[in-house]
Amino acid sequence: MNHLPLLLLFAFLGLSGLGFTAFLVVTGQSRQERLRQRFQTATAPHMRMRRIEPVRLIRAAEPEKANSPIDRAARIFGFEADRPEQYPVKWWMVLLGVLVVARVVSSVIIGIIGDAGWITLPAIWVLMSRTVFNMMVLRRRAKLYAQFPDCLSMIVRSVRAGVPLTEAIRIVAKESPEPSSVEFARVAGDLAIGTPISEALTSMADRNEITEFRFFATALTLQSQTGGRLGETLDNLGAIVRKRMALKSRGRALASEARTTAMILGCLPLLAAGALYFLNPSYIGILFTDPSGKMILAAAAVMLGIGAFIMRTIIEKALA
Repeated sequence: MNHLPLLLLFAFLGLSGLGFTAFLVVTGQSRQERLRQRFQTATAPHMRMRRIEPVRLIRAAEPEKANSPIDRAARIFGFEADRPEQYPVKWWMVLLGVLVVARVVSSVIIGIIGDAGWITLPAIWVLMSRTVFNMMVLRRRAKLYAQFPDCLSMIVRSVRAGVPLTEAIRIVAKESPEPSSVEFARVAGDLAIGTPISEALTSMADRNEITEFRFFATALTLQSQTGGRLGETLDNLGAIVRKRMALKSRGRALASEARTTAMILGCLPLLAAGALYFLNPSYIGILFTDPSGKMILAAAAVMLGIGAFIMRTIIEKALA
């Protein structure tokens, strides 16, 4: 009977983790479905019958799905082994650093609930690793998004000067900063072995999951099928991308008050606990010495984490 509160706590944490995982899966699938429907709605009125293209003797090598145990373990930690260019730091350095932090956090939990807290070490390690790798991917994606209008301007100037589009893409690969240079160099390599430009650009959009890259691929596909001035088309696309970036920045500026409020609400319990510790250590020390106090402290930490996650989710949904 003495272990009943611990079992209830672990059951609550397990159910919370399962619910969080299911929420992420459902949200990701619904978002991908909405993007696919918007893409089809935008391109359906302009699609023509697909022209038969000559068979290419050399095709771009499609990336094989990673099925080895090491690759499956890497995906558990949030690392995509087939796309190492997304991560500026070696994967093993990230895992070691996160393991040290997870050990410190688990030691605090062990001090609160006892030896049963050792079970939280692998869970914290996996969750923090996934968070760090996801932050690296999002940061790289943000750089690509910010550099894309300049890359479009470079392509527009090259095309208006009489340079072919494929050569303009090679110029962007040479002159633009990373990570845009890496992505456009990959597109230039695909074009060099005979891949159609629409497929190469669509592949780039799928790799990076950036909507503006899909606009770029769709615009060039429609221009190649219907004709028209390529420079004007890309110039209009660049203006649209800049307007979208300005609108996104405006939305984040308007949401700054809510983000600050959420940060203050999340830090306020920690600041209050620290102030009480310095004013009257014996008053708050019961939470660390008494078994019931440890359970209350653990429940408060879990509820604080859930509240911070809910506030962050609401803000991100509003910005989306």
